[in-house]
Amino acid sequence: MKLLVVEDEVARAEALSEILKRNKYVVDTVYDGEDGLAYGLTDIYDCIILDIMLPKMNGIDVLKTLRKRHISTPVLLLTAKSDTEDKINGLDSGADDYLTKPFVSGELLARVRSLTRRKGEVVTDEFTFGDIALNKSTFSLSREGQFVKLSLKEYQIMELLIANPKQLIPKERFIEKIWGYESDVEYNNVEVYISFLRKKLSAIGSSVIIKTARGIGYYLEGGDAS
Repeated sequence: MKLLVVEDEVARAEALSEILKRNKYVVDTVYDGEDGLAYGLTDIYDCIILDIMLPKMNGIDVLKTLRKRHISTPVLLLTAKSDTEDKINGLDSGADDYLTKPFVSGELLARVRSLTRRKGEVVTDEFTFGDIALNKSTFSLSREGQFVKLSLKEYQIMELLIANPKQLIPKERFIEKIWGYESDVEYNNVEVYISFLRKKLSAIGSSVIIKTARGIGYYLEGGDAS
């Protein structure tokens, strides 16, 4: 999953980013409201962690603009302990939750998990499609007791595929979600990792196939998926 952190205090922003990255999230970090709005409007994030007190444009105005532009990405506001009015204003402006500073990393992660959880989804470290299971804790891909380890990029690509079963995902989407909004990564980087994943699916004897829509992108098929 890909997250956006908008926080003007650089040390705090970097600490947040590091906590999230250690927990397998892809993270972009920006330090003012204008950049936060520009990144948020790309609509490539699964959650936005947004401080209220920001230079150039405050977090509430960023939030209001995102909602006016029909960006429905879940937003977790970061608020000062005493700013009850900001909390109310933020929720009324379209925030999904808020977190009071200072906070512990466990609470941050729990709230992010809650906001990024699909309706009715059971919390688990494992994602499945057809005859395969993808484990978030171990970075492994398995089928009936056979498993292979995945690199970070391989895991992120497979997670994106499984999270969008049988849906065609354009190559541009992989780059935006995994390498970053401003990345200069080329399409052949995606192709290389897709090739690696196909070999690993074959190695565990899976009938799941990563199909190619030539010149467009990829999708999952097979594995007796419903």
